[in-house]
Amino acid sequence: MTLRTETTTPLSPTAPAPRPASAPASAPDGVSYSGLLERVRYEGAYPTRERAEESVSAVLAALGRQLVGDERVELAARLPVEAALTFTAQVPATTPLTGWEFVKDLARRTGGSPATTRWDVGAVLAPVARLAGPELVDRIVDQLPSGYALLFGRAELRPPRSTTRTTRTAHAARTARPFADRGAA
Repeated sequence: MTLRTETTTPLSPTAPAPRPASAPASAPDGVSYSGLLERVRYEGAYPTRERAEESVSAVLAALGRQLVGDERVELAARLPVEAALTFTAQVPATTPLTGWEFVKDLARRTGGSPATTRWDVGAVLAPVARLAGPELVDRIVDQLPSGYALLFGRAELRPPRSTTRTTRTAHAARTARPFADRGAA
């Protein structure tokens, strides 16, 4: 897919020249959409480029429904144009899903099993994480509920977020006096 852009305003002397319509759209580090598809095809051991493209489209659209704010904008800027368009075309959900809920929702939308969908998510997010860089991936994982670190190919090193006051109060009581339940003071 080649995107053609037309400019109706004059370019400033410091603005980069527009890319010819025949040039492949690529991410800032030079990875084209075709290159991303090949990386995903390799990661996922997909038999065809078309199968890799299906996974890229589905996973990036699903991630686009979860991510908001500066992290969303920065990730879109680091993706090849075609991938960024798929990612940003989605309206973010009002309540983000956990990593496992993300996989189950995507499986439901694509008609796949949770196991194959988890494979697809990992095959897409591993190369996306390399494009994003470790600092941005850290911020993305921090923004989202638990379970996304594993989807990006990382260990989940933070405790799950507490959502209720009761859970936080109980946790605070346990950490303040860890041996209180054993009779030690």
